[in-house]
Amino acid sequence: MINNGRILFAKTGEALSEGIYLDPKMANRHGFICGATGTGKTVTLKVLAESFSELGVPVFLSDVKGDLGGMIMQGDDTADMRSRIERFHIGDSFSFKKFPTAFFDIFGQNGMPLRTTVSEMGPQLMAQCLELNQTQTAVLSVVYKIADDLGLLLLDTKDLKAMLSYVVENSAELELEYGHIAKQTVSTIVRAIVAIEAEGGEQFFGEPAIDINDFFSVDPDGRGVINILDAQTLINKPKLYSAFMLYLLSELFEVLPEVGDPEKPKMVFFFDEAHLLFKNASSALMEKIAQVIKLIRSKGVGVYFVTQSPADIPDEVTAQLSNRIEHALRAYTPAELKNLKAAAEAFRENPDFDTKELLTQLGTGEAIVSMLETGGVPGIAQHAYILPPESLMGPVTDAARKDAVLRNKLVDKYSEMIDRDSCYEFMMRRKQQLDTAAEEAKKQAELEKAEKAENAVRQKEQEALEKAQAKEAERLAREKQKLEEKAAKEAEKKAQQESKRMAKAAKSVLSTTAGSVGRQVGYAVGGSVGGKFGKTLGGNIGASLGRNILGTLFKG
Repeated sequence: MINNGRILFAKTGEALSEGIYLDPKMANRHGFICGATGTGKTVTLKVLAESFSELGVPVFLSDVKGDLGGMIMQGDDTADMRSRIERFHIGDSFSFKKFPTAFFDIFGQNGMPLRTTVSEMGPQLMAQCLELNQTQTAVLSVVYKIADDLGLLLLDTKDLKAMLSYVVENSAELELEYGHIAKQTVSTIVRAIVAIEAEGGEQFFGEPAIDINDFFSVDPDGRGVINILDAQTLINKPKLYSAFMLYLLSELFEVLPEVGDPEKPKMVFFFDEAHLLFKNASSALMEKIAQVIKLIRSKGVGVYFVTQSPADIPDEVTAQLSNRIEHALRAYTPAELKNLKAAAEAFRENPDFDTKELLTQLGTGEAIVSMLETGGVPGIAQHAYILPPESLMGPVTDAARKDAVLRNKLVDKYSEMIDRDSCYEFMMRRKQQLDTAAEEAKKQAELEKAEKAENAVRQKEQEALEKAQAKEAERLAREKQKLEEKAAKEAEKKAQQESKRMAKAAKSVLSTTAGSVGRQVGYAVGGSVGGKFGKTLGGNIGASLGRNILGTLFKG
């Protein structure tokens, strides 16, 4: 509720006639709403969100119980509400009304889908989302750097897994420039990605990524749009919830320009179940969160954490939260009593009550508050009674929610997921090219092997042929030699036969000749000695002697 340009959200005093205000000029100094379950935190959040909307300030808040959607409907004029309005003396200024509301849901079930890309999330927030240790976070940062150096887009989780596979496959080549990347560490990161995909990461990481500027909308009447993130399912997936909330915070810091201390905030964020944002956060991430919270106020953004205990928020962050609303706290254990004491001591003391004692006695809808006053001075603790909201208390019907989503001008922009060409597709093409090259190399190797085998067969056949030819030549040579030897023997035999024949003929001729010559000689000798008888005897003796002498010569 707006009163004289200030947010009237509670009243105090015995007659509840004294208003408690939040000065819009101080709203970007951040704050928190704390309290045990059932103490009225949700009503407080609604009243503040409605008031910022009336001021023309866009609001972003998470709805973890599903009971904030009633802002699109005006409140019910019941007897209980009329009694409360009368009790707070606000009948002249209070009116039941509905507020401009946009519904978002990472899973796209109860609102327009909300997405961001792996690149925009960055390695630090992604490491927080994946619950990585310091070593694994360092490796993830290197993987981001390699992708950036290669000009590869990391849009969704399959892009990141493809990049991790590439790094492992090429670790030897990458080691000289980027250092050693252990395969075991990469495997751990991949398993964490699979786990976040099981929580819905495949729907959250992708395009079109949310444009922060779309949260800065106002309706035709100049009222800021209340952007509600349906977190009924998301809250059961704490890694994804914290990752998204931290991303929004970082993105606001990066995108928005410096505005100093404006008359009213440019936007106010309410982070419900705030303890999830800081659970298991690394020291580096905690330092970054604290820095963003400290500096983002100069961008005109107010951040309000909603949680059950101030102890859920780290001290370095709590120190930046100037506007404080604490509902009843329960303290039974020593640790809870210690936290209660710390919470009470954080307020400027009010002499009218014991802050520590009152914190344990507050009823539903009551709170101890301290708002930042003009000049940046914290106000003293006040016992406050929170005003009722002007919109419908409780959840909205599914039909009304669906109708609000379909009528939103952003539904066409975010309803359909886009899967454009990025690292995964590049790596698939690369793999296909490598597979094709490997297949071609395999075919070439097979061809060369077949050709080699064929050549070997041909060589063996040639060798066998040459061996057979050599063997045949050898056989022919042997046969030729045998024939030649046979021919030589036959020739020799013939020569011997011819020689014998010639000798026989010669002997015969010579014998005859010798006999004739001897006979003639015998005739002459015998005739001269013995007359006719001597001539005959001398002729026979001479022939015989001539043949004997010739025979002896042939024998010799």
